[in-house]
Amino acid sequence: MAARRGRPVSDNPKDYMLRVRMDQETLRQLDECCKAEQLSRSEIVRKGIAEQYGRIKK
Repeated sequence: MAARRGRPVSDNPKDYMLRVRMDQETLRQLDECCKAEQLSRSEIVRKGIAEQYGRIKK
């Protein structure tokens, strides 16, 4: 059997894309969080959603 090519299959695939509108100040804050945490914009947004979800499920 031939070796597989390409990226390995993810355990948690990101199949959905969300487009968000924000003002310049919110974007600046997001980018500052990204720089401080060394994470992508997407990861910061996912962490924020998880935090909010955890808060409402208490």
